[in-house]
Amino acid sequence: MINVGINGFGRIGRLILRIILKEYKDKIKVTLINTSGRIDISGWVHLFKYDTAYGKYEGNVNTRGDNLIVDGVSIPITGIREPENISWDKYKTQIVIESTGVFRKETDLKKHFKNGVKRVILSAPPKEGNIPMYVIGVNENKMGKEKIFSCASCTTNCVAPVTKVIEENFGIEKALMSTIHAYTSDQRLLDGSHKDLRRSRSAAQNIIPTTTGAAKATGKVYPQVEGIFDGIAIRVPVITGSLTDFTFLTKKKTSAEKVNQAFQKAAQGKLKGILGTTEEPIVSSDIIGMNYSALVDLPLTKVIGEDLVKVIAWYDNEWGYAKRLVEEILLAI
Repeated sequence: MINVGINGFGRIGRLILRIILKEYKDKIKVTLINTSGRIDISGWVHLFKYDTAYGKYEGNVNTRGDNLIVDGVSIPITGIREPENISWDKYKTQIVIESTGVFRKETDLKKHFKNGVKRVILSAPPKEGNIPMYVIGVNENKMGKEKIFSCASCTTNCVAPVTKVIEENFGIEKALMSTIHAYTSDQRLLDGSHKDLRRSRSAAQNIIPTTTGAAKATGKVYPQVEGIFDGIAIRVPVITGSLTDFTFLTKKKTSAEKVNQAFQKAAQGKLKGILGTTEEPIVSSDIIGMNYSALVDLPLTKVIGEDLVKVIAWYDNEWGYAKRLVEEILLAI
């Protein structure tokens, strides 16, 4: 049993807890949840129990003192802002999932070690330092004994496996991607101030072009495409459920049929459980709660001139990413 603490009980933190309690409670014990302290414990418990995207938690949820009680399992909740002041040692916490979205610099993440933590897993791309990123299905076999590492981003976890399949089967001269991405809490519900003027506009009423680091991050975890891959994000008014639209210029001649066969083979082989395929005419709400990092929509694959390839892959930018984070806990033991 591995003792895990969660720092940050927002969208990803709450889903991590749901996944652990649903699938991994015989392997992972959540020792402590540290929140921003913006609301009291009953408020955090309410947000865990009721979720607009994923529905009500199917189990017994209540409080006892400063503890969240889920199906008889008691988990202390604190509201401490500074990482160095969180009592991880009191609860014998070994690994911390850093999911606040605030602490992404190595200097901040190291503060968790002051209280007995052995490793920190960052649920976002790092901002600076020499923090490695690992994407399951792509480069997790290179994970060493690093005390701090990142699970990259939700979009990178979709992009990297798809890119790897194309590169290994057909080679890539250059590529572009666009993620059609559900809005997130970084955006504004109504028009308001934001350093990105596009994100300052109402998330619920606009299609919003913005930036993504997913293509460049893919080059970090899969160096074969470093420097030849870029992309953008287009935020759209859905709560979760996103897709990535890829355009690859391949080195080898190919066809839509061959491309789809490569994805089907990967989905049944070394990327099973990480990458999937579908031939059904699905839409974004159909993939909410999906475990795959990427679900390739085979009927949408297009090839022009035997080397210009378009691929569409769906991903649940919240649940699918949280699932990979939990799996990386087990890899970090």
